[in-house]
Amino acid sequence: MLEHVPHWLGSALKGVRAGADKLVIAQPGLGSFAALRLASPAFADGARLPERFTADGEGVSPPLYWTEVPEGTERLALIVEDPDAPAPQPLVHALVWDLPPEGALVEGAIRADGHGGADGSDVGRNSYLAEGWLPPDPPTGHGQHHYAFQLFALGAGPDVGETPGRSAIVKAMAGRVLAAGLLTGTYSRGEEAPIGPVAGVVA
Repeated sequence: MLEHVPHWLGSALKGVRAGADKLVIAQPGLGSFAALRLASPAFADGARLPERFTADGEGVSPPLYWTEVPEGTERLALIVEDPDAPAPQPLVHALVWDLPPEGALVEGAIRADGHGGADGSDVGRNSYLAEGWLPPDPPTGHGQHHYAFQLFALGAGPDVGETPGRSAIVKAMAGRVLAAGLLTGTYSRGEEAPIGPVAGVVA
């Protein structure tokens, strides 16, 4: 949809961004927590997202895996946000609640699941109020956007019901975050776009 924004308009809005300080992982209300490892075999941290995961390609969600989840973790929550969106708040691209402490998400796994997945996890609502993966779709000429994949290991606490939104998940996480991991992919339109290294290749 935003690929139709004129290059001149995207360039004019380059300075209008929500800000990384508004990402969920940066909110002081979550308290202090340890680090866990979140990675993808499809792209390295800080590298450009392959086109197939964006609105310019198939628009499927990327594969993810995690390690170093602390003992006492009851469930995991994944929140994917774009802090470079020209809006007051980061754009939510995906929410997944109640992921298992040990596991992974295969390519295309973040999709509408109605009352939840077979593994007990539940895909919540993105910023377009729809379940599933909202493919990166930055305005042409707006510059590089950073897509923050944030994974939270949570201790015991209340559930959030079916198809939760960002505010419900953030409220449910308060005081329960044991560890968190951050993986960032980038994407842009209308400017140089070198492909970064692929994750999973250990030096």
